[in-house]
Amino acid sequence: MGVIRLGLSGGIGAGKSTVAKTFIERGAYLIDADKIAREVVEPGTPGLAALVEAFGAEILTDDGSLDRPALAAKAFVDEEQRQKLNAITHPLVGARTRELLEAAPDDAIVVQDIPLLVEGNMAPFFHLVVMVHADAETRVERLTTARGMPEDDARARIAAQATDEQRRAVSDVWMDNSGTTEDLANAAATLWSERLVAFERNVRARRPAQPLVHLVAADPDPSTLGTRLVNRLWAILGDKATAITQTATDTLASEAETLGLELSPADLTAPEVSVTLAPAVRGVAELLADGGFPRVDGEVDVYASADPGRPGVVRTIVG
Repeated sequence: MGVIRLGLSGGIGAGKSTVAKTFIERGAYLIDADKIAREVVEPGTPGLAALVEAFGAEILTDDGSLDRPALAAKAFVDEEQRQKLNAITHPLVGARTRELLEAAPDDAIVVQDIPLLVEGNMAPFFHLVVMVHADAETRVERLTTARGMPEDDARARIAAQATDEQRRAVSDVWMDNSGTTEDLANAAATLWSERLVAFERNVRARRPAQPLVHLVAADPDPSTLGTRLVNRLWAILGDKATAITQTATDTLASEAETLGLELSPADLTAPEVSVTLAPAVRGVAELLADGGFPRVDGEVDVYASADPGRPGVVRTIVG
């Protein structure tokens, strides 16, 4: 299986659509969370019927479609009503997302456009998280001019979302959109050709990546790489693991030598993680390979990242 899942996110007005469009032009399989959220409550769907039963016919327009402002006025008055809304829509969105994932080609680079990826704690469930960033004032200007949004509304929406620090902490790629649309599209095209294509091929071929220095050095927050790696492994292995800990931070050059890779300089670091497996578990090697950590040739319990921009070594032991 060669499918890799990329989580694409960023604050409102940051420019995700430009990145998504660039990826689609190069063959990405797009799953748009906002589009799915609209689809599952279209007229005639069980989702819309459930919302009417829960919140009343006042949430419908004259043509029978969902009146979103009317729903918001009822669903966001308190936590109980918000939870009622989520209990209806989230399972429907999840089920439709799974359907689309199952329909993806075996060699797909699946791009999941999820505005609230950080807020939903979804980052560990992706092979790679790409964050599109623009500062708040730039986003306010875009929202008020291009979208016609009132300034107070734009600022309130920005304030209600994750902070830049929270986004950096979970991001594997940080795409700055302070320049032109063309600049962002070019950066996305480079990311696709230099990293994503190689990542997918490595996962499909079950081989560790040759880390590329300029990609590794561009990590948005290298200090969080170990934590991201641990969280990713928990998402991959679930209850097959009883403990996952970062055991060392060796120089990338040293690890490269261990794995038979040629790389310099030696001032870049690659996290090493120890995974304690539950007794008698099966299928761990396939899970890790599908998740982006194929077994190292000649080793029984050593795995390495298939992502050329995110070095890392995983060692497994049976607890």
